[in-house]
Amino acid sequence: MKRAIFIAAILLTVSTAFTSCRETKKEVIVKEKEVQVEKEEESKGMLERAAEKVDQEVNEEVNEEIERIGDDN
Repeated sequence: MKRAIFIAAILLTVSTAFTSCRETKKEVIVKEKEVQVEKEEESKGMLERAAEKVDQEVNEEVNEEIERIGDDN
């Protein structure tokens, strides 16, 4: 019985040694596709748009005050 188990273990070891060392063929397929990307205009952030509106309003008020005061020259 010991001899049968010993022979089975040797056969199992030899068979796994040959099967684990096999080279497997792997095909790598690379597909390239051209994709057209529409570049959107870089929009300004919400804070930048709000700041521009505030700047415009402040500039208008400053210009009105300058006109109201007048030119002393």
